[in-house]
Amino acid sequence: MTENEPGAASDRNTHSENGPAYRSGFVAVVGRPNVGKSTLINALIGTHVAIASSRPETTRKAIRGILTTDGAQLVLVDTPGIHRPRTLLGQRLNDIVDDSLSEVDEIAVLLPADQEIGPGDRRIIARLRSQFARTSGDGAVAWRIPLIAIVTKIDGLTREQLISKMTQIDELANFTEIVPVSALTGDNLDEVRKVLIGHMPQGPQMYPDDQVSEERPKESIAELVRGAFLEELDDELPHSLAVVVDSIDYPDAGDGERGGTGSAKAQVAVSIYVERDSQKPIIIGRRAEHLVFVKKKLRTPVNRIVGCKAHLDLHVKVAKEWQSDPKQLERLGF
Repeated sequence: MTENEPGAASDRNTHSENGPAYRSGFVAVVGRPNVGKSTLINALIGTHVAIASSRPETTRKAIRGILTTDGAQLVLVDTPGIHRPRTLLGQRLNDIVDDSLSEVDEIAVLLPADQEIGPGDRRIIARLRSQFARTSGDGAVAWRIPLIAIVTKIDGLTREQLISKMTQIDELANFTEIVPVSALTGDNLDEVRKVLIGHMPQGPQMYPDDQVSEERPKESIAELVRGAFLEELDDELPHSLAVVVDSIDYPDAGDGERGGTGSAKAQVAVSIYVERDSQKPIIIGRRAEHLVFVKKKLRTPVNRIVGCKAHLDLHVKVAKEWQSDPKQLERLGF
């Protein structure tokens, strides 16, 4: 068993002789695109484990962030936004959500305070009811696992507006609890942690205290690169951008001491895919300015991931219509 696998942590008993029972399990974080799922997970854990962007459908994989406290360990599964798919990629993203929901102990549904409850939110609740609700003889609906409504982006609301929004959400479904939060300002983050932990079943610690993600180095670097381009290009960025880390080649033992300068670096080969030739200049930028920006921005985090100084070798490539091509989707990791 490796240190990245559940159960690799020093065994912490489910029950403590000197305090309350230890709690652990998996929380699926779901919602429409761009409701703040990644931002909330990063804020709860206290470090960057998932891309956070204002662009819809930023999250394309089930990123698992690990929140460890003295009395509990939660694995927060950041899922792609549930939406009506327009491409095969969109359908694959919805399939990822289904897989993520298959074996969780708790579900957190994110509903943004600055947006009206819409058809997308109702579709999500209907979908969850079909999987996780049971109906008694008198027609009452009960959830088989806790369903927590988290009202995000509350920093722009007055108290009266927030109360009105929470009343609307309460009418949407019989949630186990409703918790407001602003991940941006940190307002009520502690209460969200407390509620999620409080509804988690008893269980042992699954990961080491200092592990915050299940992502492997290649996956983490690929997400960092994609996130950096999202931040740099914003509206200009083609939605069809995909990033794959092809290889990480570490220097041979002793290379770092060559000439006494410690100059040898790990070589990280990264392929950046777009769907059309006309999109390549957008990614590269004038005089490769966008590639230079990403390399500089990610120097420290990539070094930290690979455990030594690293050089990012970025190549922009074309994979025509990859979002609708099963073979290319598989090659790109979807």
